[in-house]
Amino acid sequence: MDGENEQTFEGIVEGTILTEKVGTEGFGYDPIFQPEGYDISFAQMDSAEKTRISHRGKSLAKLVAYFRG
Repeated sequence: MDGENEQTFEGIVEGTILTEKVGTEGFGYDPIFQPEGYDISFAQMDSAEKTRISHRGKSLAKLVAYFRG
């Protein structure tokens, strides 16, 4: 990076903060976050689906699209 052409990529996932932990996979807030449109927490999701819909996955997809032009 040359310091003049900095790019940022944002990913957002809407959802609900649960009142109890549900699931054993993932890390951090995964057991208490239920993404909109799902009836399970991030901690119950398989990693491929979580990556596809997560804020990190969405921002990474934007980065890849940027480099592909």
